Amino acid sequence: MRQRPSIRLRLMTIEDTEKIVTWRNRDFVRKNFIYQEPFTAEGHLSWIREQVETGRVVQFIICLSDGREIGSVYFRDIDRENGEAEYGIFIGEETALGCGYGTETAKQALAYAFTQLKLHKVFLRFLSDNISAMKSYEHAGFLLADRRESVMTRQGVREVRFMELDDAAWRQAAHDGGLERKANE
Repeated sequence: MRQRPSIRLRLMTIEDTEKIVTWRNRDFVRKNFIYQEPFTAEGHLSWIREQVETGRVVQFIICLSDGREIGSVYFRDIDRENGEAEYGIFIGEETALGCGYGTETAKQALAYAFTQLKLHKVFLRFLSDNISAMKSYEHAGFLLADRRESVMTRQGVREVRFMELDDAAWRQAAHDGGLERKANE
């Protein structure tokens, strides 16, 4: 049986702009985002200047051990005073969907959030009909919150669900299941 490539995260750079724009504009990615407008290089460069360079966002490229780059993961609206941030991820290569890379990425990213950024809570939003994303988030330790919203997307009104994970629950899960060790390998 062939072993699945492992992942590692590297900080996104300005040189990743074309790749990010391509991934975000793929229909299978865009339909699962709350913001579904076409993504542009200009918009991404503005994101880097206004969000990444100011420290409000930390964004990574998801790299496989076989050399492929398959998507991006980020923490946005980082509130260092309250120790909170919003988590986001997208897999931009269709052949990498359903392979467990999202879950593994979340585990590594959460290790970074709780140990390097010293966050106390990470939350995320997802479109409620994106069941595979919800399952991936659950495998990474996120728990459904009671909060819900509705948004207008290209597909019409859709429900947005929230999930969250705090550092104490993450550390307990890491202790019980080896997440911390795995995330730092």
